[in-house]
Amino acid sequence: MTHRELDAAGISDPRLRAAYTRCREINAGRGRTYFLATRLLHPRQRPAIHALYGFARHADDLVDEPAPHHRPDQIAARLDGIAAALDAGLRAGHTAHPVLAAVVDTATRFGIDDALFADFLRSMRMDLTVTGYPTRAGLLDYVHGSAEVIGLQLLPVLGTVCDPAEAAPHAAALGQAFQLTNFLRDVAEDLDRGRVYLPADELAAHGVDRDLLAWCRSTRRLDARVRRALADQIACTRAVYRRARPGIPLLHPGSRPCVATAYALYARILDQIEACGHNVFAGRVTVGTRQRLTLAGAAFMRVVWTRHGRIDRERPTRKD
Repeated sequence: MTHRELDAAGISDPRLRAAYTRCREINAGRGRTYFLATRLLHPRQRPAIHALYGFARHADDLVDEPAPHHRPDQIAARLDGIAAALDAGLRAGHTAHPVLAAVVDTATRFGIDDALFADFLRSMRMDLTVTGYPTRAGLLDYVHGSAEVIGLQLLPVLGTVCDPAEAAPHAAALGQAFQLTNFLRDVAEDLDRGRVYLPADELAAHGVDRDLLAWCRSTRRLDARVRRALADQIACTRAVYRRARPGIPLLHPGSRPCVATAYALYARILDQIEACGHNVFAGRVTVGTRQRLTLAGAAFMRVVWTRHGRIDRERPTRKD
């Protein structure tokens, strides 16, 4: 299947094909929801999506899953090395880096703004020193680089039926909604890394602080104050999903099933958090395989219709 995608995208250089294949492996192994949704795109679009995801995951893993002996200054130096290699590659239009080669090629092919990559790496650097956010404004400054720019990077690949500038705010909002959903699902894991990605002042309004969250983490039990705070955060996140949704019809028809499926799958995570009584400390909340496949199956039928379908009544009647 990989070869068919690369052939459809017109990618023939062996080193580039290897880089795109590596990014696809990263997407398949680490981004189950994204990978499933990507399967709904036309084969020629998929390599670019894999490249963008592979780059983002490659940089993110340097920060979130460093080798045990790596100090923050060493991780920062590695991020600086990635930034320098990417900048040089974007200026030259190519690079030999085994992962960056694919994202450089994608950025060049689709005219993706270089600043979006710089903003992303800025947020990755923030994770080395920032362990909490006093207000939502501060959190959203981080989220712009960590997630909104991803939506903006994807927009040229997905295509639009309008001026891309009209669709851009919705694409950014969808990236934000996905990231805020991750923050709610991963409260416990983030605490283990010494971070809290929920606005401190909004938590404090419910009597919640970092120590109380840590108690919930250590006991795997949920305090009523934390439940109320998480319910409030879910409501705020659903408002972001509502801002994002009008952007789906603005996409190219062939891209809509993919984005609509990702939208539905991620929104279901919020439903699952509620279904488990908001106790995100007892175990990782996921959308079940059956639900994921049901949503993806329905979307697949829409893809078939978009690419090939005409209902029988639209076909010319055969005359004998």
